[in-house]
Amino acid sequence: MREILEKLYLKNSLTREELLYLLGNLMENDRDKLYRLAYNTTLRTYGNRIFVRGLLEFTNYCKNNCNYCGLRRDNKKVERYRLSKEEILVSLEEGNKLGYKTFVLQGGEDPYYTDEILVDIIKSIKNRYKDVAVTLSIGERSRESYEKLYNAGADRFLLRHETATKKLYDSLHEGMSFEHRIKCLINLKEIGYQVGAGFIVGLPGETNETLADNLLFLKRLEPAMVGIGPLISHPDTPLRGFENGSIETTLTMISLTRLLLPNALIPATTALNTLSSEGLEKGILAGANVVMLNLSPIEARKKYEIYKGKEITDIHQLKKIEERVKKVSFKVDMGRGDHINYNGRIKDV
Repeated sequence: MREILEKLYLKNSLTREELLYLLGNLMENDRDKLYRLAYNTTLRTYGNRIFVRGLLEFTNYCKNNCNYCGLRRDNKKVERYRLSKEEILVSLEEGNKLGYKTFVLQGGEDPYYTDEILVDIIKSIKNRYKDVAVTLSIGERSRESYEKLYNAGADRFLLRHETATKKLYDSLHEGMSFEHRIKCLINLKEIGYQVGAGFIVGLPGETNETLADNLLFLKRLEPAMVGIGPLISHPDTPLRGFENGSIETTLTMISLTRLLLPNALIPATTALNTLSSEGLEKGILAGANVVMLNLSPIEARKKYEIYKGKEITDIHQLKKIEERVKKVSFKVDMGRGDHINYNGRIKDV
């Protein structure tokens, strides 16, 4: 185990066989060493900075029917909402006053927001705030659509692949295609976005092989950002009552991702913070270096219910975040927090 961990730290690479051995034989002391190596790698690449993003959840409509998501099309208990361009700009203005330099516009796959509407919103944001980064997290669209949004000024795009195991992906995503998901990620990278991928820990049927698939896929894709969070079952979905994902496994995956992709921007996700009161601190100690704070209108926040009991940290709670990250020798960075040496190279994924 020691040799494998040292190779991972020095070479940022493992074979599938080595990954499977590591996942199957990781003891508590090995896990502690893995966390330390990942933490040290974060310090070496980005220093002791936690980058802060302002998250705006602007629509909870979604045309998809993913088995784990509370916003799924067939969930009739959701009180749906959409924010207008004016409401979006008002929300972002509040974040701008507080010094936020990255805005993440996240929503379900909502056909109401056409390319024309989104281009207008993006251009308005970029014209108003010259030095901010705009990140989109709005799901699968055509390459032509992605190009229009990029040309309008969008800088980054988050599209978690959810799982890199085709059979598992297909079982959870009615009417969707694993191949199309991967093609979207490739298109985004080729266009020039700083691309974010990522996966859910604890999906039904998950095995060490599944986890290895995710890590090896990320290594090939080389995304700028990687979001990894535990499954939290929602009572109004087909996965109701299913056991939540493991915090320990989530932290292990964050550490392995940090070591495989030293330059990646990795958030301590909302789901991790929801399951653990010290999710932010644990995430940083395992290799995370991003946190997203919510700037959605108060009345919209509870309606954006991907899962029950979502932990929400408001953009005004920066002092609280500063105090928490200081516990693990980090400090808040309000800059854009761009990826180091990012490029659009595409490997065979």
